[in-house]
Amino acid sequence: MNISSYGRDSASTPFLSIVVPAFNEEQRLPDTLVRAAAFVEGQVYAAELIVVDNASTDRSEAIVKEFASRYPFIRYLYEPKKGKGAAVRTGMLAARGEYQLISDADMSVPLEEVRNFLPPRLEGYDIAIASREADGAKRYGEPFHRHAMGRVFNLLVQLLLLPGIRDTQCGFKCFSRDCALDLFTAGKVSGWSFDAEVLYIARLRGYKIVEVPVNWYFGESSKVNPLRDIPRMIREIAEIRRNGDKGLYGKSARAGGRETT
Repeated sequence: MNISSYGRDSASTPFLSIVVPAFNEEQRLPDTLVRAAAFVEGQVYAAELIVVDNASTDRSEAIVKEFASRYPFIRYLYEPKKGKGAAVRTGMLAARGEYQLISDADMSVPLEEVRNFLPPRLEGYDIAIASREADGAKRYGEPFHRHAMGRVFNLLVQLLLLPGIRDTQCGFKCFSRDCALDLFTAGKVSGWSFDAEVLYIARLRGYKIVEVPVNWYFGESSKVNPLRDIPRMIREIAEIRRNGDKGLYGKSARAGGRETT
């Protein structure tokens, strides 16, 4: 793919869409949007930044709209249904880019790493997912107990849904446009486990998934509450498996995909 054909003036079809779900992020958004705007302005290709407000009750909406008034590539969307999965789905289905990136509001994976997910560095895939477990990945500042809980959850995901995928929950994933439209239209889970559901559907439908090692920085203000959210995520994983077994995702749960790590 020739990136130069998606020059900075290609507003109708940007090369990259960046989708950022946000729930009560008034403390983080100013810095995040400054960094994201600088990143977009520094690229040779056209890009858009979509911030999806997930029913925030703080000043998130006002902050995003103020930035959007200064940067035409920033878009504000509102998703009233609570849940990160619902917000991401809204953003991905509205995105116009040839490639569509999900990034958390804390930018625990710096946007600059997306170059390792895009042509010409990486080609021939449908989904590239950031991995904190792949060879060469580095974690910074993560407490041991959070790491341990994450690994236990991943073992459950591998057992029930996605054997061989070492990190389904890192909030930095890149999709080709057609793949994103297909998968996010089919998704049903609105909570934290939407990542696992999307990858599960992708495997059922034979999409090529690649894990990419990243530098990941733990955010002190993480929205995940282990005592509240881990049980809910486990219930969602069980729901995803039941949906697959019932054929609700369009293919037998025993169908195989092709992944590389």
